Amino acid sequence: MKKHTVKDLAQLAKVSVRTLHFYDEIGLLKPALVGENGYRYYGREELLRLQQILFYRELGMSLDRIREVLVAKDFDRMKALAQHRQEIERERERLTKLIQTIDQTVASFKGETQMKDEDLYIGFSPEKQAEYETYLTERYGEAATANIEASKQKMKGWPKEEAQKIGQEFDSIHLALKGLIEKGATPAAPEVQQVIDQHYKLISRFWKPDRKSYPGLGLLYIEHEDFRKTYEGYHPKLADFLAAAMSFYAERQL
Repeated sequence: MKKHTVKDLAQLAKVSVRTLHFYDEIGLLKPALVGENGYRYYGREELLRLQQILFYRELGMSLDRIREVLVAKDFDRMKALAQHRQEIERERERLTKLIQTIDQTVASFKGETQMKDEDLYIGFSPEKQAEYETYLTERYGEAATANIEASKQKMKGWPKEEAQKIGQEFDSIHLALKGLIEKGATPAAPEVQQVIDQHYKLISRFWKPDRKSYPGLGLLYIEHEDFRKTYEGYHPKLADFLAAAMSFYAERQL
C-alpha cells in the first residue's frame, strides 16, 4: 500500500505541512508510521481521516469537537459522508442566493430593477459569524469574548463607507506583505515590521491587543482553515509569514 510523506499529503490535500504537523501534535491525525529518518508516512486510512477532518472544518467545527467525533465508538464514516453531503447542499443553496443577491444589486445599479432594502442581505450567514466567535472563545477563553464584544461596540453605527475603507486598508497591508515575501524579506525585516505596525494599529481600531493576544491572533490566522485560505489567496506563505511577523512585533513593541 502506498505511503505518503507529509509533504506529499500536504500537496495532495492542499493544506500546509505546518497544519499536518499541528494535527499530529494535538492527536487529531497521526501518521501510519514514523521512519528511522524521522519522516511521517500516511496510508489510505489516514488520508480518509484527513478527508473527514477537512469536511468538518468546512462545516465550521472546532478541532477539539472533530477529535471527539472521530474517536467516538459510534462514528460511522458512511453516515458522516451522507451528513456532509446534506450540509454542503444547504451551503450550495445559500451561495446560490448570494449570487442572486449580487446579480440583483448590479441590476439595480444599472437602473434595470428596483431592490428592496431587506433584499440586500439575502444569503449572508449569521451562523458563520457565530462560528468564528465560538472558535475564538474556545481557543482563547474569556479574553476573546471581551474582545469580541469590544469590537461589536466599536463597530456599532459605523457607516458602510467606513467598513469598506477598513477592508481596503487590510487589503493594502496584505498586498504589501505579499510583495515583501516575493522580494525575500524576513518577518523580522524593518520594512516588514513597518507594515505590521500598520496592521496592529488597524486591529486596535476594533480591540487593543497586548503582548499575548496579538501573537494569539496570528495563530488563529494559521490554525483556522477559513483564515488560512483567505491569506493563501494573496500568497501561499502569507498566513505563516504574517503570524511570525506579528509574534516578532509583539516581543519588541508590546
